Amino acid sequence: MPVVITYLEMRGPAALRPAGPPRIAAELRTVRDPAVNRHCYETIGADWAWVDRLGWTEERWAAYAEGVETLLAVTAEQPAAGYAELRAEPGDEVQIAMFGLQSDLHGHGLGGWLLTEATRRAWAMHAGGTRRVWLHTCTLDGPHALANYEARGFAAYRRVEAA
Repeated sequence: MPVVITYLEMRGPAALRPAGPPRIAAELRTVRDPAVNRHCYETIGADWAWVDRLGWTEERWAAYAEGVETLLAVTAEQPAAGYAELRAEPGDEVQIAMFGLQSDLHGHGLGGWLLTEATRRAWAMHAGGTRRVWLHTCTLDGPHALANYEARGFAAYRRVEAA
């Protein structure tokens, strides 16, 4: 079955349609620790066929983590309930490079809240102002991923079928 990759963007902070607070107690932390990025990628991504980084060395994780700001959703039960990696790019753009939640926490409003907070942070990352926030998702990701992005105000600008 072919995988469809959907690229989405937001062209201004006014386009953000914030989600309400999650229905479970959660807090947001900003971290810069490659071990956290690796842990989140491996545990959250296990259910969604995230495999591209599984062979990365500690050095590669460290180099990668230097270029991203990671927002971590923390609950009483899960120290890494969800996360978002934000990467500032040339041209005053920010990519939400990774975004995901622990599967057992779907359905509590955590994803909408985390995406809202990650998008707000992305708009504030460039000193002169961020001009565009973008991300991509695919048909292998969580069943509500695309709907969450669109509900927050992201608009699809490209779809690609991959083998």
